[in-house]
Amino acid sequence: MKKIGFLSFGHWANHPAYKTRTASDTLLQSIDLAVAAEEIGIDGAYFRVHHFAAQLASPFPLLAAVGAKTSKIEIGTGVIDMRYENPLYMVEDAGAADLISGGRLQLGISRGSPEQVIDGWRYFGYEPAEGETDADMGRRKALEFLDKLQGVGFAQPNPYPMFPNPPGLLRVEPYSEGLRERIWWGAASNATAIWAAENGMHLQSSTLKFDENGKPFHVQQAEQIRLYKEAWKKAGHEHEPRVSVSRSIFAIVNDTDRLYFGQQGKGSDSFGYIESDKRAVFGRSYAAEPDQLIKELANDEAIQEADTILLTIPNTLGTDYNVHVLSSILEHVAPGLGWR
Repeated sequence: MKKIGFLSFGHWANHPAYKTRTASDTLLQSIDLAVAAEEIGIDGAYFRVHHFAAQLASPFPLLAAVGAKTSKIEIGTGVIDMRYENPLYMVEDAGAADLISGGRLQLGISRGSPEQVIDGWRYFGYEPAEGETDADMGRRKALEFLDKLQGVGFAQPNPYPMFPNPPGLLRVEPYSEGLRERIWWGAASNATAIWAAENGMHLQSSTLKFDENGKPFHVQQAEQIRLYKEAWKKAGHEHEPRVSVSRSIFAIVNDTDRLYFGQQGKGSDSFGYIESDKRAVFGRSYAAEPDQLIKELANDEAIQEADTILLTIPNTLGTDYNVHVLSSILEHVAPGLGWR
């Protein structure tokens, strides 16, 4: 058994082929899709966060709205770029959204990815400390976020407050118990996967990772996951680790599917540079008739190692078609792979 979720980048554009012409379209359809996904048995609704782009960017209003409209589905991100975040404000937002959802948040965070603008976090008012890189800053903020999620008081109370204070140091509110154990780290390298395990975060591994040995993508990703699990065990955490991998998987069951995705499944892994000094390996897309998909996916080593699959969706094609995409996987592919 595996948990199956969807991952939406939340694109919009004033394009005649798009069902998402505006930001409002994308946000409202994201809520509708999460509701519909819960109804058909999908386990998770996850959203990507990109700043300075016509894509989803501010996750907590969306997560809270989805939480209010649903009752069972996990709600998460993949991922929040910590370079842009105020950890304390994020603790408040995350706590509120988690309480609204009844404790269903699964927050994916990371140091971030290549951006639309140069050093976009500077426009948000953040600078690395002396001797830090921007990646160091993202990880430092992540650790502060994790620390404050524990709900331990740290702020000196005012002796003349507007409202009575409880005894002792104060924490930020609202506090949501258990959220600290539902934080995931999006790791692009083996080293950061190990770091995530050491710090008690679940692992999100996407459709690309840094190329560390030239092997096929799914093999490198499986190796990353095994290293993560070994580090988790060595760290001795009390809760169980979880691992998600993202995949573009489309079951071709009608002519519309064939029109949209009939050529995508014939590709292969590719290698390139996502940053000037970082060579990456990009995983292939899977698109085929269900029987063929089952055969191909059964050979994906990283999927075998993960407990959660996040299906990247073409959100611009609208809610109804994406419900069809997800339903096709649940009905025609997941049972043949033992995911259901």
